[in-house]
This record gives sequence, C-alpha cells and structure tokens, in this order.
Amino acid sequence: MTAVSGRPAEEDVRELFGQSVAVFASLAGSAHVVEAANPAFVAAVGEERVRAGVPLGDVLPQDFRALLDRVFRTGEPGTARDVGIVPATGSPGLFDFTCEPRRDGSGEVVGVRVIGVEVTQVKHAQRLMSEHRALLEQIARQAPLAEVLDGMARCIEELAPDEVLVSVLLADADGLHLRHGAAPSLPDFYNEAIDGIATGEGVGSCGTAAHRREPVMVADIGTDPFWDDFRGLAGRAGLAACWSTPILARDGGLLGTFAMYHRTPRAPQDTDLALARVFAGTAALAIERHHIEQAKAAAEALAKAAHDELARAVRAEQKLRAEAEERAAAAAELNAQIRAAAATQAAKPHPEHCQLGGAGGCTAAAEIKIADSWGDAAWGCPTHVEEAIINVRSVFIASEELGGLAAYVNR
Repeated sequence: MTAVSGRPAEEDVRELFGQSVAVFASLAGSAHVVEAANPAFVAAVGEERVRAGVPLGDVLPQDFRALLDRVFRTGEPGTARDVGIVPATGSPGLFDFTCEPRRDGSGEVVGVRVIGVEVTQVKHAQRLMSEHRALLEQIARQAPLAEVLDGMARCIEELAPDEVLVSVLLADADGLHLRHGAAPSLPDFYNEAIDGIATGEGVGSCGTAAHRREPVMVADIGTDPFWDDFRGLAGRAGLAACWSTPILARDGGLLGTFAMYHRTPRAPQDTDLALARVFAGTAALAIERHHIEQAKAAAEALAKAAHDELARAVRAEQKLRAEAEERAAAAAELNAQIRAAAATQAAKPHPEHCQLGGAGGCTAAAEIKIADSWGDAAWGCPTHVEEAIINVRSVFIASEELGGLAAYVNR
C-alpha cells in the first residue's frame, strides 16, 4: 500500500481499523435488566435505558436475546458475533459478545455477565480494505481510468460509516486547472461548473489543496472564505463541508485532488483523514498508470507515423528511380535510332520518311535534321524530333543549309 504525505501506510490502516472498545455489563433475572455496566456499555446501549432499568432483551436483536435466554436457562456460556445495537441517540454499532452465567451462593443462575468488544469500525475498515484490494487489481490489469475512479468513489460512498459524496478532479498537464474525473453522487450542474477550475489560493477546497500540495479541510462551506466564489453553487448542490486532499505523483507532481463532501458542517476525524490518504494514494497509482499508458500509446503512434513516412519515402525513391531508368532506356533507344539513321544517310542524305519512329517506323515526312555531340545525325518528323530533344540531352537541331533549324523554328 502506498504512503501519502510522508505518513507510513501502516499507520493509516491502523487508524482505519481503530481501537477496540471493551464493554461490560452484569444482567439480572430472566428479563436481563442491567445491574452494573462500564461507561462504554452505557454509551452503546443508551444511558437513559440503563438508568430506567429497561430490560436489555427489549432493546437488543432477537438473536442476541435468544442467546441471553439460553445462557440464563442452561447455565452454559455462549458467544455472538456482529450484534447490532441501536442506541436511543447516536450511531448504531456492531459488537462481538461473550455471555457467561452469574450464579448465587447455591449455584443457581441469577443473571448473565456480558463482555464484548465493539467491531463497528473494524468491519467497515475490513470492507473498505477488501474493496481497496479490488481497486488495486483493477489498476494492475489496466482497467480504464474512468472506471477505476468511479468505482473507487462509489465504494467509499457505500461503505463509509457516515454519508459522504466523493469527487476526483484531474490536473491538466500544466497543473494550472482541474478537470472532472469522477463524482457519481454530485449533481451534474455542479460537476460541470467546477470542471476546469483554476488551482490557486482560495479557490475552494480543491483548488487551494492543489495549489498548496497539502490537504485543505473546510468544515463549514457557509462561512469559509475559500468558498466565497462557490458558496451559492455549493448551496444549490446541498453541500456543507468539503475535505480535499491533493493527489501527488511519486516525484511530487500534481495529478489531481480527492475530495469528500458532506451534507452538514463537519470537521474530519482521524479515521476520515486516514481514509482520504489511503484512497488518494490509490487514485495516484491509477492516474500515474494512465499517464504511462498514454505516453506509451503516443510513442507507439509516433513510431508508426515515422515508419509510415519512411515507407512512403522509400516508395517515392523507388518510383523516381524506375522513372529515371525508363527515361535512360528511352534515351538509349533514341540514340541508337540516331546512329542507325546516320548510317543510312551515308547512302541517302535526305530520307523521304521520318527515321525516328522506332521499330514500328513512322510514315511522316522527314522535315527536321537533328544530331548529337558524337556527330550522329538523323531526319525526323516534328513529333519525333521534339521527343528526341526532350529525352536525349545531347541532341540538337542540325543545320542542313539551315533547313533543319528553320523547319524546327517555324513548325
């Protein structure tokens, strides 16, 4: 597990699991009326109930009352796990109990002795840790970032002892703005309004936490100056407290913020701070993994683009080379035709038909004389002469008493 803000992760886990609270009570008679109890038991059941002598069996779950009845009836001890107690005031709790018979001098059972340990916080923490392991497994198998963050937010909201609304904002690459990441229980209008808020001193809880790189715990949005610009928005969303923890990379860079909202003004307890640190660290793992995957994908795309560009350049070079080879072949063929025509001219100085028509011949009149720098010459029609001039650089118009040049100029 990752440590956050310089605090060992093991300390946060111990904080989440809390300290065991032992409760004790001595019950009398088959109605199980409290005769004596320690303060922890009184607080769990309710002081007014204990003082009024209300039979404990009337306020405890039926299964636990059946256990008390059995111990009282048989004189045999018994145990009960995860017994829920709902006090007259306060939050319900879970307890593990051991029940033993109380006997008088003659050995008769006159009551039951109850010894227990509250496990409420332990049970909540165990469930949270189980979900936390599941989130780490999601990150390890490279689940989409939005899926991981949304699942984390819903997990905390569902399992936290008190109502909480979770939000994760993601930092832009420049670290100057925060973007929506996950907030399944906040209103859409609220998420849209804070999407893109700046990081800076006094910009709500999250903007300030991102700017300071340290937690910012606002217990009362209605009076805190950090919320002056957002108080009306928070009021519309029914938000009264906001505790924000920066999500930091291993090198200290800003990745985002992890916020816990409440419907009523409230200051965080040690368990709340531990919960924020643990899951801010989890969010950091998910976001950093996402950034690594993005960088990897960008590098692969860049490499592919470079490979494709190189392939295009190779194909273009091959095409140009093929075209050059074709032009060279055409020039060689024309040179051969000129040399062949020159040989023919020795017997017939001015042929009747074009000598540059290739193997198929050309029936057009021979009007223009051309020659090359080696002294070879030939007569041809304007079309084939033009082709020879374009493709054979050494060819020029030969002046046969200016006839060839004049015919070319006036063509």
